[in-house]
Amino acid sequence: MIAEKTIVSSFERKRHRWKLTTIALSIALTLIIFLTTLIGSTGPIGPSSGERIPLQAVLDILFGRGGNWPENFRAVIMDIRLPRILLGVLVGCSLAVSGAVMQGVFKNPMADPYIIGLSAGAAVGASASTFLPLQQDIGMYALPLLAFIGAISTVFLVYQIAKLRGRARVETLLLSGIAVGSFLAAVTSFLLYLSGHQFRFLFFWLLGGLWMASWKIVWIVFPIVSIGTVLLQLFARDLNAMLMGEEQATHLGIDVETVKKILLALTSLLAGTAVAFSGIIGFVGLIIPHIMRLRVGPNHSVLLPASTLAGGLFLTSVDTVARTIIAPTEIPVGVLTALCGAPFFAYLLRKGRRVWV
Repeated sequence: MIAEKTIVSSFERKRHRWKLTTIALSIALTLIIFLTTLIGSTGPIGPSSGERIPLQAVLDILFGRGGNWPENFRAVIMDIRLPRILLGVLVGCSLAVSGAVMQGVFKNPMADPYIIGLSAGAAVGASASTFLPLQQDIGMYALPLLAFIGAISTVFLVYQIAKLRGRARVETLLLSGIAVGSFLAAVTSFLLYLSGHQFRFLFFWLLGGLWMASWKIVWIVFPIVSIGTVLLQLFARDLNAMLMGEEQATHLGIDVETVKKILLALTSLLAGTAVAFSGIIGFVGLIIPHIMRLRVGPNHSVLLPASTLAGGLFLTSVDTVARTIIAPTEIPVGVLTALCGAPFFAYLLRKGRRVWV
């Protein structure tokens, strides 16, 4: 009887902590979206280069009120800052939740959305865009379109290579992803070598950044990330069962291979969309799920939404630093995520290695 009460009490404490964490992350994300609209200068289009937009002007613009402020302030807030901030939230959410799912599928805290060659395939597609005449037809969307096709095609290829007798074991998937990713990295290097005057643009895309942000892109990415995230949440219990091993999950009535295909397809769709419009931004899908796992535990019913919110919060914050720390010059956000992520992840490995279950 005492043992039962202890178990119930422990579960209630965990559930309370889960709720507090989710609420705190939701509030923090809302605040960071608002606060980051205040940060930055108007640049050369403002009344004077580098002029800051006052808080009252930002509030008036966001809430659609008139005010005694220059009209071009509205263009800075609504057409430059806000689309970029929202794209950062969406990309961060998609990378983080994809990373949490990949770590569950592979039962490995070192897994991330790029582990099966997705980023390498996207890089090949992006590099190939400079050699195809698509830019004349679809303009700036040629690169993200081919990057997305390259990412999804690579995941499909890796799965086909790893499949044996209708099944693809996670160990074989991992090795196939490494092999295909290494080959495609060499192809990308060769295409970059041949790219000539386009080298600089491709190089910055590979470093990762949100400079392509616009309302059109936000409305393309938003439904994919929203629907994909909700669908992944529906498989939280299956992921929990798969943590015990594929055989045990099968005994519980889960069609492991079908679930694995669906999860790989959804995570590839989310991460591929993110990479297509932001380049290769590393460590978000690696460290954010790990941090959230330390906070809320391995239960994917809580881990997935927590990772989603934390990913958006993290990338939006880092991108704000990237675009302002040495303004008017902008640092590729992928560089900053690596600078932040690598040492912090090393610290987590030292301090939290026993948390993974």
